[in-house]
Amino acid sequence: MKKTLSIVFLFTSYFLNAQCAMCKAVVESGNASEAEGLNSGILYLMIFPYLLVGALLYFIIKNKRKNKI
Repeated sequence: MKKTLSIVFLFTSYFLNAQCAMCKAVVESGNASEAEGLNSGILYLMIFPYLLVGALLYFIIKNKRKNKI
């Protein structure tokens, strides 16, 4: 179940539009390729905090399980 949800979230994040109000205003005055590039850049920047938090939680849970045994 967890693997299925992970895969679904991974593939649906490609279709999301991640823009703040100011970025959206700037992009609306430009062309479509600039908008797609900006969306991709924002999504890539959003990935790293989630990866860091996920790795931290993984090591915490792994350490707790190791100490219980």
